[in-house]
Amino acid sequence: MSQIYLGYDFKVTPLQPGTEILIAELGYAGFESFVETEDGVTAYIQKEEWNAAILENINILQSEEFKITHTFSEIEQINWNAEWEKNFDPIEVAGKCTVRAPFHPVKNFEYEIVIEPKMSFGTGHHETTFMMLQFILENNFEGKSVLDMGCGTAVLAILAEMRGASKLDAIDIDEWCFENSAENIERNNCKNISVYLGDASLLSGRKYDVIIANINRNILLNDMQTYCRSLNDNGALYLSGFYKEDLPIITESCNNLGLSFVENKEKNKWVAAKFTN
Repeated sequence: MSQIYLGYDFKVTPLQPGTEILIAELGYAGFESFVETEDGVTAYIQKEEWNAAILENINILQSEEFKITHTFSEIEQINWNAEWEKNFDPIEVAGKCTVRAPFHPVKNFEYEIVIEPKMSFGTGHHETTFMMLQFILENNFEGKSVLDMGCGTAVLAILAEMRGASKLDAIDIDEWCFENSAENIERNNCKNISVYLGDASLLSGRKYDVIIANINRNILLNDMQTYCRSLNDNGALYLSGFYKEDLPIITESCNNLGLSFVENKEKNKWVAAKFTN
């Protein structure tokens, strides 16, 4: 379906973590799609969801630590599915798993995940998603209860079920991600995943053997205590969405809550890490 969108072109200095923080705040404000550029990010929002004060609560724009300028324009009748079809190539992880779109040919992999990405984060192309897929392939999920927090397309929950997880919750604060996750779960014939629209406040009273959270540093730090309360004894917490230089503060936060660092992966300065209690 074609929609009329507004595109905001942001130039960000310093580029990181400015771009990461900006994307997170714009996502909360209703922006639906982001394309990182050499000097910042282009963000898209449906015209019917836009208002003249849309940027007033984007805190980073008032920060003295970053210099951010922007321009915006109306983009008429973009067919997002056609855009994805032009730009979305299948990926392969560890020779065991492929993530492809419905229009890609079938490949002979142990785990084949079909994702209609639309505008949700989590096709496997981003370094953080790729590393989390690696962690799921390398670790035992048989019979485990799993939380995929900030699920995006639900690609991580889908692979976790394929790896034997018995009960899974996938949660995202973005309605587009919520709907896209439900579609992808059905498309991959998953039976054990429940999808919820919301944030970490939904975790009250819930417990999991494994928690996967691929979000961003600030949200991870803010919600870490909630994750720890929701983790069963001898549980595992997998975190990503932050840079190598952020690993010490993430580790310190986990240590203060009784979690121990196990290992981490690094890809193009992005990091994914495993902790246990």
